[in-house]
Amino acid sequence: MAGDERDLAEAQRAHWQSTYSAHPGMYGEEPSAPAVHAAEVFRAAGARDVLELGAGHGRDALYFAREGFTMQATDFSATGLEQLRRGALAQGTAGHVTTAVHDVRDSLRLPDASVDAVFAHMLLCMALSTDETRTLVGEIRRVLRPGGTFVYTVRHTGDAHYGTGTAHGDDIYEHGGFAVHFFPRALVDALADGWNLDEVYAFEEGELPRRLWRVTQTLPR
Repeated sequence: MAGDERDLAEAQRAHWQSTYSAHPGMYGEEPSAPAVHAAEVFRAAGARDVLELGAGHGRDALYFAREGFTMQATDFSATGLEQLRRGALAQGTAGHVTTAVHDVRDSLRLPDASVDAVFAHMLLCMALSTDETRTLVGEIRRVLRPGGTFVYTVRHTGDAHYGTGTAHGDDIYEHGGFAVHFFPRALVDALADGWNLDEVYAFEEGELPRRLWRVTQTLPR
């Protein structure tokens, strides 16, 4: 990782840590709409073991656990994951959820072909370079079983914040301390190379509103 990328990564880690500390459960307890959709997709595919990357304080991971999936939840914020663990205890799902502090710039600490499905809501569009994102998707492919499903969401270049704020290069712009990598459609297609690209669904979220794609892709069997 280049020096500038490393500095941005560490700044983002610190920013998320302080944000979760100042605003516990900042996204609420209700699952995101993409998580509700992903649970339906995963269930239809017969998935049982689900990995969530960038789980934060756990609203989606806890929802998956309540829906009967065995969850592995990772995030680079220990503060967020502690909130997730407390939530799992309170909801009686602690036996179905494991957590690990992990930066997705590093290799996933899982064996090959060890999970049925992977979910990542707005994780790939954090302050990850295109090269880092390609490497991460390669790692996701490695840990998924044949026929496994990957559902992710990203803000895209049609978003109102694209091209504004502090530019960090590689379509990454920072607003209010949060750096976002805005995806062009060509990047979505490139990340699906060797996969079955099942769906690219456009939706909006939040007050701006943020404009996102929900992408579903599966590994060939």
